[in-house]
Amino acid sequence: MRNIGIIAHIDAGKTTVTERILFYTGRIHKMGEVHNGQAVMDWMPEEQERGITITSAVTTCHWLGHEIHIIDTPGHVDFTIEVERSLRVLDGAIGVFCAVSGVEPQSETVWHQADKYKVPKIAFINKMDRIGANFSGAVAMMRERLGVRPALLQLPIGAEDSFRGIIDIIDQKSLYWDEGTQGAVIRHEEIPPDYREEALKQRDQLLETLSEIDDVILEKYLDDVEITKDDILRAVRQGTVSLKIVPVLCGSALRNKGIQSLLDAIVQFLPGPLDIKAVTGVNPKTGETEERPGRDDAPLAALAFKIMMEQGRKRTYVRVYSGVLREGAEVYNATKQIKQRVARILNVHANKTERLDEARAGSIVGVMGLKDASTGDTLCDPDHPILLENIDTYEPVISVAVEPRTRIDQEKVSEALNKLADEDPTFRVRVDDDTGQTIIAGMGELHLEVLVHRILREFGVPVNVGKPQVVYRETIEHEATVTEKFDREIGGSRQIADITIKVSPRPRGAGNLVENGLPANKIPPQFVPAIVSSLNESLEGGVIQGYPLLDVGVILLDASYIENSSTELAYRAAASVALKRACSAASPVLLEPIMRVEVTTPEEFMGEVIGDLNSRGGKIEAITPKGRVQVIKVVVPLSSMFGYSTALRSATQGRATFSMHFSRYDRMGKEKRTI
Repeated sequence: MRNIGIIAHIDAGKTTVTERILFYTGRIHKMGEVHNGQAVMDWMPEEQERGITITSAVTTCHWLGHEIHIIDTPGHVDFTIEVERSLRVLDGAIGVFCAVSGVEPQSETVWHQADKYKVPKIAFINKMDRIGANFSGAVAMMRERLGVRPALLQLPIGAEDSFRGIIDIIDQKSLYWDEGTQGAVIRHEEIPPDYREEALKQRDQLLETLSEIDDVILEKYLDDVEITKDDILRAVRQGTVSLKIVPVLCGSALRNKGIQSLLDAIVQFLPGPLDIKAVTGVNPKTGETEERPGRDDAPLAALAFKIMMEQGRKRTYVRVYSGVLREGAEVYNATKQIKQRVARILNVHANKTERLDEARAGSIVGVMGLKDASTGDTLCDPDHPILLENIDTYEPVISVAVEPRTRIDQEKVSEALNKLADEDPTFRVRVDDDTGQTIIAGMGELHLEVLVHRILREFGVPVNVGKPQVVYRETIEHEATVTEKFDREIGGSRQIADITIKVSPRPRGAGNLVENGLPANKIPPQFVPAIVSSLNESLEGGVIQGYPLLDVGVILLDASYIENSSTELAYRAAASVALKRACSAASPVLLEPIMRVEVTTPEEFMGEVIGDLNSRGGKIEAITPKGRVQVIKVVVPLSSMFGYSTALRSATQGRATFSMHFSRYDRMGKEKRTI
């Protein structure tokens, strides 16, 4: 069994690669194209209309006696959470890179996400038939930007219009795909004379790389003993699974070249559930760390990594790490501390399903009946509870106000928003206390636009949408110490507490920190957690405009206690008021989200693009020539980037592209502080 994900920057060809994999494994009988809106894995109407992947889709296929579970992930930065939660449950990944653009910003982001979860990877250099394709340039960018050690297993024969086949470096053969068979028939021939020297050189280079990580290869290499194909395959697999090397293959998915070799590599080099370390978690009863090996006879441990609402019903996508999940069985949700019953288990193929009686260790399946499950919940054997590591989420950076067009639809809109929020941890819904408006927040303009369209399409409710607003934060610039005394009569009894706290700024990106600096026995210890909790809660609302406070350090310095009068309520109230007063006295300022932007533009439009970025308050970090285009790296406040795609298209006759992702929160420029 193999659990793999296809990860890459938008438009690198992930969905086309997945479509070809499904065709050659016999899972589908006709290849659909992304640009025609007919790709199996892009099944949502929103995906078909836009030609991009929005939600990660799951499917299963078979190759050389192996069952392969595939998750095709989005490439757009607004949907990064889909990649994050998929990588959390996968054993291996295919990084797809465009031979023209190489390692693009989102490719870097998803690659490092995979590194975080220690996921072994194979690289596939796609689009070798495109104008500007540069195989060696893409490999060099992998070394430079991703810090990996590429192990070249293939070389392209030709490039751009002349790309016609691939050289297998291990076998020293060339591979050609017959056009009339949709690439299903492969011819193995001798390497063309022009490429023989380079092919032998790259084989030596591969053996040299492997000798550094494998003792058997090293011994044979030094003793000049023949190194067999089995030796090489074993060493490549070992190096891939241990994250020491990244095998590199190439091809053109759209032209049906190179996919069967990629399937062979998935089976040969990526790990199965038994090859990876046993999953670890904490026993919620004892607090001790426990392991769950990837075997059917071990106690059940599974992770809910994705929620989908389908026709009003909740489908939970689950990775079974150990044990067997059975239809009708009662499972323990260790995160929510409740028992739930599995109504149905589904083998999922994009938006189609097949019913299963059980799911064994290593399986990725859809489960119906888990009404209270959320992304990141652990499902386990009630007699052997375990809590697995949760899935990281991201804070939204942009918000809009939404309202139903008629009063009658108010309840429907609320229900639709809550269901979408259940699906997507990066989508937040709140009601503004001052205006009564419903505010939705997400990762970008496209993210919110897609969600608003889904409200209409899936729930049949049209909504009015306000202009996008930036989600700001607040912080302080100086230290301040404040003593606050709370003295009130509540419910017929006097409640008294006084505390002293000090607030101070922390380095940007360090986060908040609340510390207890009280001398021992100053107040009864049971009141300290209440004070610390109140201080943490008070950091959620700042003193300028009520935005959450960021990078603030708070120390509880002193407190007094009066028997029978000092209560938890009094300490909480004193802590809340003290924090507001201290932050007001510590020069509070607004922070705005700063985005990292990369613009790829033809050279003749450089002046207009840079001038426009400067006018938006951008700071140019680097300008790099790449073939016939220039790549401009810049950091820009998010508030200046609304509508940028239209402006860039106008300035460059539609020939420039850009990508943008969140970098950090930073102090707002003086000209904007009157917001």
